[in-house]
Amino acid sequence: MTALVGDLAFLPKFDSVEEERLHRKHRLAASFRLFGKFGFDEGVAGHITVRDPEHLDRFWVNPFGMNFKHIRVSDLICVDHTGEVVEGDAMVNRAAFAIHSQVHAARPDVIAAAHSHSLHGKAWSSLGRLLDPITQDACAFFEDHALFDDFTGVVLELEEGKRIGEALGDNKAVILRNHGLLTVGHSVDAAVWSFITMDRSCQAQLLAEAAGTPVLIGADMARKTYAQVGSPVACYYAFQPLYAMITREQPDLLE
Repeated sequence: MTALVGDLAFLPKFDSVEEERLHRKHRLAASFRLFGKFGFDEGVAGHITVRDPEHLDRFWVNPFGMNFKHIRVSDLICVDHTGEVVEGDAMVNRAAFAIHSQVHAARPDVIAAAHSHSLHGKAWSSLGRLLDPITQDACAFFEDHALFDDFTGVVLELEEGKRIGEALGDNKAVILRNHGLLTVGHSVDAAVWSFITMDRSCQAQLLAEAAGTPVLIGADMARKTYAQVGSPVACYYAFQPLYAMITREQPDLLE
């Protein structure tokens, strides 16, 4: 099963590629502010990318070394398929290019991808397990996430990024063992919401297993619930209250 299928008529339509590009960059800058607000920053680690709507082999990403809490639309950089920065005057994170270039190449349907070293995501990743359907929210990942069951240090080589893309497969998320989480989507909105709720699902399972043995939701009901909370439209709309909140709270991100 994969969440990245089906009718995408709910996504906004645009009159020009410039309008669509700006929309994606607004969502991307807001997503970094949300990651900062939720404590998903860890030094220079972590990155969110969105494919350029005109040049499909390019993506927009955060500049290397800038705190998520400070990123504005004007700070975003655009990187081509060779790793060269074609718009912006900052460096690109080598790990961001190694991972995201290969994920975007492997998945032409993916518009955005999100990865960071969030506390609960990396704690859960150390167990080398998939999430179980123990809550309604966790059902968003039922049969729709994978495990990259390896760790070879900081991802700096394209071949390692390719292996991550292969492990992701057709799923919307992959747990990188001893590393963290990576999610993808047909929009920045869906990819980032999936990351946020996946990290919280990791936290919930860590807490539940610390207290006892969680009761699993049955497979049939987990699939039904997945259709309700894990679909592209559900993930897209779940992000909208967060976008409204962060842009009202921190309007400078749109500069």
